Amino acid sequence: MELLGNLALGLDATLTAANLFYCLAGVFLGTAVGVLPGLGPIATIAMLLPATFSLPPITSLIMLAGIYYGASYGGSTTAILVNLPGESSSVVTAIDGYQMARKGQAGKALAIAAIGSFFAGTVATLVLAMFAPPLAELALKFGPAEYFSLMTLGLVAAVVLARGSLLKAIGMTVLGLLLGLIGTDVNSGMARYTFDLPELADGIDFVIVAMGIYGLGEIILNLENKEARSLVMKKVTGLMPSLADLKRSVAPILRGTGIGCVLGILPGGGTMLSSFAAYSIEKKLSKNSAEFGSGAIEGVAAPESANNAGAQTSFIPMLTLGIPSNPVMALMIGALIIQGIQPGPAVMTEQPALFWGIIVSMWIGNLFLIVLNLPMIGLWARMILVPYQYLYPLILMFCAIGVFSLKNSTFDIYLMGLFGLFGYLCAKLECEPAPLLLGYILGPMMEEYLRRALLLSRSDPMVFIERPISATMLGLSAIALLVVLSPALRRKREDVFVE
Repeated sequence: MELLGNLALGLDATLTAANLFYCLAGVFLGTAVGVLPGLGPIATIAMLLPATFSLPPITSLIMLAGIYYGASYGGSTTAILVNLPGESSSVVTAIDGYQMARKGQAGKALAIAAIGSFFAGTVATLVLAMFAPPLAELALKFGPAEYFSLMTLGLVAAVVLARGSLLKAIGMTVLGLLLGLIGTDVNSGMARYTFDLPELADGIDFVIVAMGIYGLGEIILNLENKEARSLVMKKVTGLMPSLADLKRSVAPILRGTGIGCVLGILPGGGTMLSSFAAYSIEKKLSKNSAEFGSGAIEGVAAPESANNAGAQTSFIPMLTLGIPSNPVMALMIGALIIQGIQPGPAVMTEQPALFWGIIVSMWIGNLFLIVLNLPMIGLWARMILVPYQYLYPLILMFCAIGVFSLKNSTFDIYLMGLFGLFGYLCAKLECEPAPLLLGYILGPMMEEYLRRALLLSRSDPMVFIERPISATMLGLSAIALLVVLSPALRRKREDVFVE
């Protein structure tokens, strides 16, 4: 009964004209972002953060959340119609979705992707509603030592699950922690790593870092790609799958939803790991495994369900613990801080309408997605063919306006350009930037909790070992690092990500 009361509170907070409008705007923008290759939810949310300053907290977060899970759905459209995933999580969908489109079954593939995404989003919303409150209650018992150990575990998990070289992932995390130290030390009032530049006295705004690495970096990278985009079908028809197709898709959708719900909670997990894992497992379990790679409908249903479920359950650690599980959640935490709300378990007790309003808005947003997107397939198909040389000047302009509006400083624009070049170099060197952004967000909080814990224990470092929950999380962190550092498992890990 308590759950129903909480959902009723969220429904009351969400069903206002402004919130419904911004929810609709968020999922529409998210779908457009997913459809247009070269854009992504991280860069888009970073660009729109300054525009949300004047909105109420719940309204801004509803819109930003809609962009995130809308992009998870929209990326499947380009993957199926053009074999060009608009989102990294849609890479797997392109394998079988494009082959179905070549056989004239694009409508069927798009319909199954929409049905799987809606079902997974609904289930993930219920999981979020059921598991978030007990987790938040547990987190209320945490002290500074437990929070420090929890954030350490989060960073280690992000390193373990990062794609590519383990050494590079560790290096990016450490670099993110160092960037988080730039600015004025709260306790001593001394400037740290500012190079006598007054513009760095308050540190580097995370919007600048995110927009530079993910926005400008992606633009430079996309300008190198000269791929030609052409639709395999001029008109998408047959949006109603047959009964046989639905029967084949039921089990993959259920399995994909379960995998996404679990992996979405993990730091570094989210949509991409969920979709890859769902496709891999489905290929081994399916009775039609021989068709995978040549147009198996299961190869569309499973990853699309997984990435949408993963997108929504990744809100659990962000809303309950104040810990970002991926770069988008790091931006969400930034949005909360901008609105004057301290992320963590206190959000549920101090801002119940905000907490439950976001959860309920996810279900409404998923309903908007399925109602909007299938009838508008023609519009999304035409958007795919927009040449990139017409898009990137607009993206650059929005990035520059967004960054300048933070402090009315041209120095921030130059700094964003510097991070853009850094993001491009990261892509060329195959260094995933996600651990850097997580380290940058968590670094200052880790430092604060470390100092608090040592202050309360009178500088006794054993406090992290003597407290059971803290010791358990540090032990898990050490085990995860030792396991993944062993040569045999490191080799297997790299093989898995290559596959």
